[in-house]
Amino acid sequence: MIPMQAGGDIGTFAEALTAWLAVVLPNAAVALLMLAIGWALAGWAERGVGRLVDRAQVEPTLRGVTTAVVRYAVLIVVIIAALGQLGVQTTSVLAALGAIGLAIGLALQGTLANIAAGIMLLWLRPFRVGDYIEAGNVAGTVKNVSLFTSELHSWDGIFQFVPNSELWNKRIINYSRLETRLVDLKFSLSYSADIDKARQVLLELATSDQRALTDPPPQCFVDQLADNGIVLGLRAWTATADYGALRWALIEGAKKQLEAAGLHAPLPQRVVHFAGEPPSFERRVHP
Repeated sequence: MIPMQAGGDIGTFAEALTAWLAVVLPNAAVALLMLAIGWALAGWAERGVGRLVDRAQVEPTLRGVTTAVVRYAVLIVVIIAALGQLGVQTTSVLAALGAIGLAIGLALQGTLANIAAGIMLLWLRPFRVGDYIEAGNVAGTVKNVSLFTSELHSWDGIFQFVPNSELWNKRIINYSRLETRLVDLKFSLSYSADIDKARQVLLELATSDQRALTDPPPQCFVDQLADNGIVLGLRAWTATADYGALRWALIEGAKKQLEAAGLHAPLPQRVVHFAGEPPSFERRVHP
């Protein structure tokens, strides 16, 4: 009796397993097919949105985030549909995912802070891809901005991978945002130097350079009466892209032109009085 009963149980189990597989296998095959098609569809949607973004001339800062959001949105919809095809209650799955997401969010508060900072950076856009910025101890050209981090390259070729919260919580200086910048230089001359002649030399130097804007025109003025000499200020507006080149050219050209005109920078000097010597006695010391 026992072997016959065991055989009957095995037969019943086999029939139930066969019936279950007859239902599950087609659904599993359909679910796998849906995942494969969804994966390909997500890639196609990402590339299509990328082309639309490029055609619409949307800022490169937003391109990567937009295409990533579209890709993952398609994948999430496809995965939920595949689970529904397998008979899984999607409402329960969504509730479980919500609870898991809450727990992960509490554990990863720093990461959520980076996401919030990334959203604010992308929304307010204090800088764009290609801008040279400085924020706290970080400075460099922005190469990429994502929801979590930003990629910066410094002027000396250093790669910087910066969390967005480090940028958002600091004072951001954008050196590339405006179209023009002011070159502000100072030159020291001795008190015996001819101020009008020095001003003429510096203004001719600035106006002869095509990178210096004519509106507003360059300015030269007495900026300070220092201990050792007169300090002349030279200011010239230029395009932001030409700032560095014009600044270096004016510094080098000013030294050559001033010396050619017989105008020299003063040497630092100190007047030293020695105790016990007549008040009229003094020595000038040149360091």
